[in-house]
Amino acid sequence: MNFRFLFLLIFLAQLDVSAQIGGQNVYSFLNLPNSARVQALGGSVISLRDDDVNLAYQNPGLINSSMAGVTSLTYVKYFAGINFGNAAYAFNVKKAGTFALSMQYIDYGNFERADATGQLNGEFTAGEYCLTTGFGRKIDSLFSVGVNVKTIISNLEAYSSFGMALDLGASYLSPDKLFEASVLVKNVGYQINSYVDGHRETLPFEAQIGLSKRLLHVPLRFSFVAHNLQQPVMTYDDPLKPTETIDPLTGDTIINKIGVGNKILRHAILGAEFNITKGLSFRLGYNYQRRQEMKVDSRLGTVGLSWGLGVKIYKFSLAYARSAYHLAGSPNQITLSAKLSEFYRKH
Repeated sequence: MNFRFLFLLIFLAQLDVSAQIGGQNVYSFLNLPNSARVQALGGSVISLRDDDVNLAYQNPGLINSSMAGVTSLTYVKYFAGINFGNAAYAFNVKKAGTFALSMQYIDYGNFERADATGQLNGEFTAGEYCLTTGFGRKIDSLFSVGVNVKTIISNLEAYSSFGMALDLGASYLSPDKLFEASVLVKNVGYQINSYVDGHRETLPFEAQIGLSKRLLHVPLRFSFVAHNLQQPVMTYDDPLKPTETIDPLTGDTIINKIGVGNKILRHAILGAEFNITKGLSFRLGYNYQRRQEMKVDSRLGTVGLSWGLGVKIYKFSLAYARSAYHLAGSPNQITLSAKLSEFYRKH
């Protein structure tokens, strides 16, 4: 089997962080981190409010007027030539609120086509796209709400699919602006046209709760996301892994089972952002589920960890992130953002 095609099958089944329990839904690319900052902070950020337009896709409840006029472009090259990109822009509408637009794509590349006998007969391509329109507004000085409407198109060889989805988010910001809490349900939708007639598949619905805390006298902010709350148990029973082992020293039988603490931590994503100077930030993230599902026991490495930098250069903001998905490699993600109004010459 062609290596690229094999990797595509694996990638489609493992796009979200719950690698071993993935492959149960269509359009899993919707859960990929849409910016370098999000990637660096663990892959999900839903309770961090500022002018970063990419946070609108993470949680529409974070959409605010400071995002207006900001344009952002993101690119990452995953394994085996798989490319992912995102473009985002936000604008204000008087007496209504703030709108955010984004376009995501994932290109799986070109693959050799073969018939049932193994005879090659050309090539095919595979790709998926999502156009998101988001709207958010304040309810009062502390609470805000928002909604994302997603239009999804998927083309895999001769098979195509079309779907629609919603994200619904709400956020609370403390009066001193040091603490924020958010709730989010995302990818609530329907596969309108399926790949195969009469066989519709479910979307990767997810419920999340997020918290963030900025320290008063130190330029440091911590973030926490509890993800996949709709699925209490996120473990996978590997039929090839023995349920019992023998202690080589005592000869006692050891029962191999996943404890309650492990099951709880699989829902946790942790992040920290340290603003070294006004124009330089360092970011660090840890995704426990990713580590548990993608690690190799003989070589644990840094799987599950991610880090990145944010730099302000002239009127541009440049973000870089590197995330350890597996010992096979760590993708590098880059995001370039700018506020268009800053380029207008004042008269």
